[in-house]
Amino acid sequence: MSRASKLTLLGTSLFALGTVVFVHYQQKAEQGAMHQGVIRDMEQQRLKRERQADFDLQRALEAEYKKEQTVRDGSSNNGGLGKVGS
Repeated sequence: MSRASKLTLLGTSLFALGTVVFVHYQQKAEQGAMHQGVIRDMEQQRLKRERQADFDLQRALEAEYKKEQTVRDGSSNNGGLGKVGS
């Protein structure tokens, strides 16, 4: 084999090896990024469930308070500024 053909073979082999290594690491990086997306989605779902639970609790408390208390709209008497003793 001539020197030029040996160098060509070495160059193409190194290029092919470099390409395989690059693609391998790129796939690992993409897999890590996709996994982080899944983790972020799970966290968003957890926060949404917590907020919904808080909302449901507040709604239940409001219903309980409305049962126990009489709630009147203060704006029904002259904008809430009714005269005393008239």
